[in-house]
Amino acid sequence: MGLAKAAELNHYPGPRHVLDLAESLQLSEDQRRQTQAIFEGMRVEAVRLGQQLIARERHLETLFATGTVTEAMLEQLVADIATMHGQLRTVHLRAHLAQRTILTPEQVRRYDVLRGYDASSPHTAHPHRGH
Repeated sequence: MGLAKAAELNHYPGPRHVLDLAESLQLSEDQRRQTQAIFEGMRVEAVRLGQQLIARERHLETLFATGTVTEAMLEQLVADIATMHGQLRTVHLRAHLAQRTILTPEQVRRYDVLRGYDASSPHTAHPHRGH
């Protein structure tokens, strides 16, 4: 869904990928612990919101399937879904924001290279940009 693409492409590493690259980034034990906490907090909140989002989408589909949808119901439900999607994106972006504060500038640069966001390489610079 590209929920955190804006962060990822602009030097704000994601906690899941930081954990995956912990050895290469030479994370300290404290950095690992903090990253794990960021990831877990994000995951818990994202799952909660994701479940609510799926429930609203199912409800919307049911209203159409049963022919009981009204314009007012449609507007309210779509607005609720859009709000939840925004909240879900905020959860992901907030985790990237928090993650960057615990890494050194060199670790952020190394992360970018390892993830293929190294601006010095014409083949890997911002591979997701424009998608």
